[in-house]
Amino acid sequence: MPRTFAKAVLGALLLILVTASVTSAQYNSFNQRDDQYRLLGLRRAKEAYEVARAEYERQQVLFDKRLITQVEYDRAKNVYADAEVNYQQSLLAVVFEDQYISVVSAVKYHAEDGTKRVKLTLANASGGTEEFQNLIDFNDELFRSLQPDMIHNVYVSLLNDDNAIISQPYECKISELRYGSPQTVEFKLLQDVDAVSVFLIYGNGSQRTMKIFLQKDATVNKVAVQSEQFSQEVEIGKTANYDLRLELYSGVNNTFALEVVNLPKEISRFIKNPTGNVRLRQVKFTESSRTKRAVLQITLPDRAAGPVIMDESIPFYVLALPTERMGEIPDLATRQWTEDELDKLDIGYVRLEILPRGKGELAVRAPQLFHSVMVGDTVEFSLDLTNEGSHRLDYVEIKADPPLNWTKEIVPTTVSKLDIGEESRVTLRFVPPEDVSVGKYEIRVFTSALSNGQPISGTDKIATIEIRESTNIAGTALLVLFIVGVIGTIVAYGIRLTRK
Repeated sequence: MPRTFAKAVLGALLLILVTASVTSAQYNSFNQRDDQYRLLGLRRAKEAYEVARAEYERQQVLFDKRLITQVEYDRAKNVYADAEVNYQQSLLAVVFEDQYISVVSAVKYHAEDGTKRVKLTLANASGGTEEFQNLIDFNDELFRSLQPDMIHNVYVSLLNDDNAIISQPYECKISELRYGSPQTVEFKLLQDVDAVSVFLIYGNGSQRTMKIFLQKDATVNKVAVQSEQFSQEVEIGKTANYDLRLELYSGVNNTFALEVVNLPKEISRFIKNPTGNVRLRQVKFTESSRTKRAVLQITLPDRAAGPVIMDESIPFYVLALPTERMGEIPDLATRQWTEDELDKLDIGYVRLEILPRGKGELAVRAPQLFHSVMVGDTVEFSLDLTNEGSHRLDYVEIKADPPLNWTKEIVPTTVSKLDIGEESRVTLRFVPPEDVSVGKYEIRVFTSALSNGQPISGTDKIATIEIRESTNIAGTALLVLFIVGVIGTIVAYGIRLTRK
């Protein structure tokens, strides 16, 4: 009996020593590099947890057999609880650290309403490595609630180079992004760009920004054509330039022909390079250059005739066709096309319009601009106004700038309108002051009008007025008689001398 008791006491002492060593090992299981190498820290915490759990189970058996005290049992239980918490914390650290979202694709396309849109596909790339999956027990209720293969509350928006949001909606939310199940969100671009920055906020506040080049929709075989100056007013005989922006949306072709349709043959047109005068017939896109620019130059005839009617808009289209399809439409440039017909061709095009405008031209003619008068006389002359332009002139006004203290009278001072080729005469009268000095004076005459709401100026005319001193008629007559008498006396005296 004493020997049996001694064996029991010795066994209890050995168990206490083992428990103490295990406890010491548990509290010293942390390594300062676990925060840096979290997966290794998770492995260490898992091993410590399994050892503590096994020891706790052994201690529970001994306690049930009353071979250890309550204090020893509670100590083993606490060690197990601490090891479990450390394991769970290490798991959470690895789960949140490994959360990662990747952009699978970002496709830019041209919607039917004319807007530019982007389809952005995001994937959860944080499913964890095989080693991580082998370490954790997904059957545990806590770990299953963590859902390490799920990222919650993903917020995404598109930014430009100035970090301004250019997407509509400004921010899109994905409630759950599961590993192996990518999700696609769609944005409308508020600014037409070829590259955007994708800004992500997810999980416990993690952020990520990626600048990406937008892909083109490979299922569409067309070029989108746009022009900011799509409607212009142009004077007869003048030239208008339309900027063209060509953006490739094709995964099939990269060479497209440019064609202008529905313009009257009287109007000349050609497409050229924006940096020079090189005319373009076709454009070719590359992988690095999917957007090109060109200029359409339109020149109106000198006179409105035939289909070119003044103040009537002429709509037309610029088409971009795959080069191999040019032979499919033999009457492309000769027939009048509607938008429905162009839509059926499934090609890129843009609708433009040009409005021929005339411009009045005020010609001013004066029969005589030099006048010589005596002191006290009135100066009167006329001007002929003619509209030599291609549009009616309205509110033709005549102004004059005479010398100081001169009075003026212009009849009429305004002409309500001058049709194309119409003439009108204006009479101008000027009265010098009584104390005017003898000499030459200049009078400047100004003319102005409105043509289609635009101010028009005629050529200024300068009239020169010579003021002469008035003469005494009686004195002049006596002087003439005196001179005649002298001459007569000389003649008579000469005749007498010749007779002698």
